[in-house]
Amino acid sequence: MSDPAKTRRHAERIKELVARLVREIKDPRLGMVTITDARITGDLREATVFYTVLGDVTEQASTAAALESAKGMLRTRVGHALALRHSPSLAFVLDNVQTHVKEIDDLLAEARHRDEEVQRIAASAKYAGDPDPYKSDDDESEDDEAERVGAREENG
Repeated sequence: MSDPAKTRRHAERIKELVARLVREIKDPRLGMVTITDARITGDLREATVFYTVLGDVTEQASTAAALESAKGMLRTRVGHALALRHSPSLAFVLDNVQTHVKEIDDLLAEARHRDEEVQRIAASAKYAGDPDPYKSDDDESEDDEAERVGAREENG
């Protein structure tokens, strides 16, 4: 098992290499691909490359097929560039960033709607009892009596 920092450096290097090499693939099935991330195992033998594709589901499927067919060439070129004893095998995984962004936007819109509803209800809300529930008539008479006692002691 290698050093985690070394593993991260190799993963970043794989991401950069694959992003550059994907542009060289001449497969017509390949769509507008963006390499978003790469991860490599601790033994540096298996790498997972995450990508996004601009387009619909059919373009995503055709791009996945094009990447799968070019996997051997990409593995060879990445292996030579990394100069490791074993070239890491590559696995391509579609990174559905757009789906996650839409879910988060929907959740934020729902939270905003609920906040507006709470503010609307709070604006027309009134106290259930007196404005100061801790103040009573008994407190006032006790305060007045304490003042009178204090005044007598001063004069006295």
